[in-house]
Amino acid sequence: MGVAAGGSSGEGPNATAGGLAADGNAAPTKIRHLVVLASVAMSAVLYLDRFCVNISERYIKEDLGLTETQVAWFISAFFWAYALAQVPAGFLGDRLAIRWVLAGYILLWSLFTGFIGLAQGAVMLLAMRLGCGLAQAGAYPLSGSLLRRWIPFQQRGFNSGLVALGGRIGAVIAPLLTGYLMVLFVPLSTPATLSGTQVLQPLSFAKKLVEGAAAEKPTPAAALWNHLDETDRAVLRQLTADDPELAATPAAAEQVAGVINHLIERPDMFDPPSMDRLSLSEEAVAFLKRQQAGETLSQAEQQRFHRLTLEAAFRDAVGKLYVRGWRPVLFVYGLAGVAVAVFFWLAFRDWPRQHPWCNVAEQRLIAGVAPHEPLPGPTPGPASTSAGAANLSWQRAWGFWGPILKSHSLWLSSLTQFGTNVAWLFLLTGLPRYLIQVHDVPILTRSFMASLPPLAGIAGMFLGGSLTDWLTRRQGVRRGRAWPMGFTRFGIAAAYIACLFVKSPWVAIAFVSLAFFFVDLGVAAVWAFVQDVGEPHVASVLGWGNMWGNIGAAVAPILYNSILGEAPTLREWNTLFLVCAVMAVVAGFAGLAIDATRPVFRAPAPPSGT
Repeated sequence: MGVAAGGSSGEGPNATAGGLAADGNAAPTKIRHLVVLASVAMSAVLYLDRFCVNISERYIKEDLGLTETQVAWFISAFFWAYALAQVPAGFLGDRLAIRWVLAGYILLWSLFTGFIGLAQGAVMLLAMRLGCGLAQAGAYPLSGSLLRRWIPFQQRGFNSGLVALGGRIGAVIAPLLTGYLMVLFVPLSTPATLSGTQVLQPLSFAKKLVEGAAAEKPTPAAALWNHLDETDRAVLRQLTADDPELAATPAAAEQVAGVINHLIERPDMFDPPSMDRLSLSEEAVAFLKRQQAGETLSQAEQQRFHRLTLEAAFRDAVGKLYVRGWRPVLFVYGLAGVAVAVFFWLAFRDWPRQHPWCNVAEQRLIAGVAPHEPLPGPTPGPASTSAGAANLSWQRAWGFWGPILKSHSLWLSSLTQFGTNVAWLFLLTGLPRYLIQVHDVPILTRSFMASLPPLAGIAGMFLGGSLTDWLTRRQGVRRGRAWPMGFTRFGIAAAYIACLFVKSPWVAIAFVSLAFFFVDLGVAAVWAFVQDVGEPHVASVLGWGNMWGNIGAAVAPILYNSILGEAPTLREWNTLFLVCAVMAVVAGFAGLAIDATRPVFRAPAPPSGT
């Protein structure tokens, strides 16, 4: 038998026409690790693009004039699209070339992420977010099928954990990078003065300043009033004496902005005693320390310091300077995703036999077959990747619904994912709002604190894959998958209940980080369970479970908003923590009841083509 040429035909360089190795004694190549690396990069940018809006959504809300309900639907829209497209995406992944489909998905969601930065209103914002959800739906179902083809059975849990770990790396990076980039994209040259639209509550703001004249103790309002000249004081008195409807007009906002800009442009604005209780941004603190050290700020630095101090003193009345930074951040993330799409397309092939860099020794190592047993996958060649598409049989394709609907364990796994995601989404989407509204944490500290729970999740991911593999070897497949899926959910509930009794934001972060750790400690078991029971439709079965999990994520923002409303108190936040704890307990009991020894499909599916 002659050795077939590799390279352009898609064959491995050491394959013969009969599929046997010409260098059968060669050491296995390590292309499977490159494929896993590409999948990890895909997972990282998936979560980066998914959760980059969590730190910026307060600024998006202000910039576009959204209500809390509109923000909740903006967050929820992604997960509805993501959830309902899971099974169709898995269906395509089981039947078409994963390389092309998944690279296309990465490219599409990256473009939609960048286009969010162009939104001028709620409709475009919602449409772009829906597009992100639809495109990201194929990522994990196709990754599950990809890992089954490229990873030996004994290592599926560990490598599933690695890919999920990539998502958590993206979740860690998202708040940190978003916060710092938003500040970076608002340079010192940005005007610090206010426009009329940046005075959010002109009448209320004017009243606070007028009332500051009678204040007995140093307050920000009293400090501002004391630095105003008589002309500006007369303007504010007139506004507060006018008809409230007239005082709420754009013209009134422009008047208030003009008065405040006179203060911003002064060399001094606040007296030090009036600033004692302010939660200043990190940039403002740096300016303050320089002044206290006797350093003179430039005019631009002085005005920026005044603007940031105003925002801290009158959080609900003064628009945020960093609002101008959220759009370019989205553009950067879109470009990063395009780069990852190209990398994935170059690194991956649908089957090891089709990869020009994967030798036969590695192919047999992956498949776990003896030297003369047939290798899985299509015969290498240029037409092999499109054969499934050319012979699609819709009758056969939809034949998998019956076994899925009859699988008790798959329904229980779906319930586990639903309940887990209702509890989990707060850790990414609700936490930044909690930190600013309950603890008044400034942006960069808030970004850092919001990155800590996903960092704890990374530790859970590292341990979770090895945990489910270890338990499977010692307790069998049923307990090896069910115990990590079930008991970890009870840990989530305990962490949420502990949040009811804390007053420090750092202690709260410690407990929600513990909740995130338990979430991710069980993720690898979920993936491994689907790979155990889903053959030969792993992507479709993973898509089914992911669909229910993300319906939970879609419900979560609307549920949170119904509990919190527009201006929540500590009581409403504690109610939310209790609801999340209850959902985690439900997920835990469902997880303990799954049985990975019962495959969804009792017999091999008919071939998809001839």
